[in-house]
Amino acid sequence: MPLTINKDIKHILISRIDAIGDVVLQLPTCIYLKQLNPDVTISFLGRSYTKPIVDACKAVDHFINYDEIKPLSTNEIANIFKTKAIDAVVHEFPKSQIAQAAKKAGIKIRIGATSKFHHRLNCNKLIKLNRATSIMHEAQQDIYMCGPLGVTHIPTIGTIARYYKDNFKPTVELPATLNELLKHNRFNLIIHSKSGGNGREWEMNNFTQLINQLPEDKFRVFITGSEKEHELFKAWIPQLPKHVIDLSGKMNLHEFIAFIYRADGLVASGTGPLHVAAASGIHTLGLFPVSASINATRWAPLGLKAEHIESDSDDLSSISVDMVKKTIESWLQ
Repeated sequence: MPLTINKDIKHILISRIDAIGDVVLQLPTCIYLKQLNPDVTISFLGRSYTKPIVDACKAVDHFINYDEIKPLSTNEIANIFKTKAIDAVVHEFPKSQIAQAAKKAGIKIRIGATSKFHHRLNCNKLIKLNRATSIMHEAQQDIYMCGPLGVTHIPTIGTIARYYKDNFKPTVELPATLNELLKHNRFNLIIHSKSGGNGREWEMNNFTQLINQLPEDKFRVFITGSEKEHELFKAWIPQLPKHVIDLSGKMNLHEFIAFIYRADGLVASGTGPLHVAAASGIHTLGLFPVSASINATRWAPLGLKAEHIESDSDDLSSISVDMVKKTIESWLQ
């Protein structure tokens, strides 16, 4: 295992301009690079709505907002990169606009996957990697892309899961109105039933049955989701026990991260909040299909208390209420 990355590399740009879960799983790369060289500066190019996730990781020194530079010309973006004296860029999420700007900026090491033609034109360090067919976890694939920086060892899943400890923490205090909802004498369980269309979802009737079977004297149940999902829940929430608290659409991402961090457990399919919970170190249960590229092999939550159940088909129908309930009840022990 290397003790350091290339000492000539002073400033690394990680480009990951996609969704929350992807960004959470990208953070171990930043943490690992910092471990290998504590003096290296790491910048993260991401979307504005994922900034709270990146801010929560102390291994990242600077955030560059892609949504702000997206309207600019390639030359203008290249000039921004030049002013930041970036030595290496890792195109974890391929974007031709960014790859072209990085080349024009004269960034010495430009890493991209061979699967994208524009990387062949704009990158001088090419990695043979097809994320959809790889047997590595997404977080391992992210680190694998850093080979040209001097990274010769890919940590195990268990090792990566431990990286979040002491390196991922909310940057805002949980508002008192939300903090007061959490009960110290009960297990504070978050149910995040939807995935924003990014993965397979467990049937809502299953969540209803699960919640009905969790004793009120042991569990405090919170329903979370986006504002759009809050509208979908209007017909569902009245079917749930009256002590269940609907927080869908009522928190911004900074608050949601802080709420998850303070809760005791979360159940969800393969979606962003699942990975936030795992990174926060609370009990986490992810529900996954067996299907290639969206299964647990690639997307399982990584954390000290993270678990998952994988179905035996392309949907989650083989995952029973009893299976999920038994896992949650084990968290009380």
